Amino acid sequence: MELILGQVLQFTNTPFDGRPEDAATHIRHGAVLVHDGTIADVGDADTLRAQYPTAQVTDMRDALLSPGFVDTHVHYPQTAIIASWGKRLIDWLNSYTFPEESRFGDADHATQIAETYFDLVTAAGTTTTVSYCTIHPESVDAYFTAAQKRGLRVLGGKTCMDRNAPDNLRDTAQSAYDDSKMLLDRWHGQDRLSYVITPRFAPTSTPEQLEALGALWAEHPDVLMQTHISEQHEEIAWVADLFPDAEDYLYVYEQFGLVGKGALLGHAIHLTERERDRIRELDASLIHCPTSNMFIGSGLFDMQGLVAQGHRIGLATDTGGGSSFSMLRTMAAAYEVGQLSGKALHPAQLWWLATAGSAQTIHMGDRIGRLAKGYEADIIAVDLKSTPAIAQRTDRAATIWEALFPTIMMGDDRAISAVWAGGQKIK
Repeated sequence: MELILGQVLQFTNTPFDGRPEDAATHIRHGAVLVHDGTIADVGDADTLRAQYPTAQVTDMRDALLSPGFVDTHVHYPQTAIIASWGKRLIDWLNSYTFPEESRFGDADHATQIAETYFDLVTAAGTTTTVSYCTIHPESVDAYFTAAQKRGLRVLGGKTCMDRNAPDNLRDTAQSAYDDSKMLLDRWHGQDRLSYVITPRFAPTSTPEQLEALGALWAEHPDVLMQTHISEQHEEIAWVADLFPDAEDYLYVYEQFGLVGKGALLGHAIHLTERERDRIRELDASLIHCPTSNMFIGSGLFDMQGLVAQGHRIGLATDTGGGSSFSMLRTMAAAYEVGQLSGKALHPAQLWWLATAGSAQTIHMGDRIGRLAKGYEADIIAVDLKSTPAIAQRTDRAATIWEALFPTIMMGDDRAISAVWAGGQKIK
């Protein structure tokens, strides 16, 4: 048993209901007891030290103990092209993404990028990722192998495309089904790994491929399905040209059985009222990617309106269209988007979105995203004075939220003092 000491932040409710401050409990001198990869107890440090006198003690002093971050939409194969200059979505794909993704049939290259990716994100405090891989099974194997080695709980799947992509990045309706099923059978449920059925988005899949992937999902309703929707106006117009009989973008996915509980819809910036209502009705999840939305010039996600309508919403970096591997920077960008939209998000709301909220979005809110008894021990220790600029602001804080907000806005991987994945310390 390991008893980790520090400040403890526990969410007991969603901070979007009522006063945000009331949704969490802050224990100034707290502790988390870890046993066999799970959280066995949480509470006052002195009390737990007395109750568990034989536990190994790790004293993180004034660091804030938090669940590890949950990043609900990434493209790990784009690790090496992050922060590439000057393109919008379709040009980004053609200029940067597709040339890089074509290299992932090489298992050695896929392994190198996967190892680099997980080194970067775990250093930044992320313990769960949901990734698009490439059309190559080798890319999926590399991703899951690197995660498994680190004991991480991650999700991902082969990206399927059979049109509007280079010849060396196209599969077929049948091979998309066959490869996805093979990889699902190989990886889903192994250790802490989960497969996700992954059509990239409507423009790069024929109706036949979307139908095949919808059939696969119907055969395996316990897995998640991820795709993109309504990221940019040019994309929406393209979908309308390719599917002239569809009522709107969402309807393309609906008619092939690709909307429902367990669907993760990335971006979702320019939704119609019908799409909003239908997504909520079918309990699909929306994924907010704020650094990407601004970096590629997509638009402002309507957090306030969608939360008010009762949508399930997660937060994500969208590496590498997103310009940072850090969920701290992603929270900062979400705050900035909220300000531009007329609604400043509270620090409690931002932190919840990056932890418990995102865990709920991927239907794992019963096992990750909270510091609570019985949850998996994915834990980070956050230094709230990691740089001189942050420290001088934190020293003036009167509440935990005033102390945490400077790290949200100005923090980076230096703020992450330690990381535990499944109870094992990996940083």
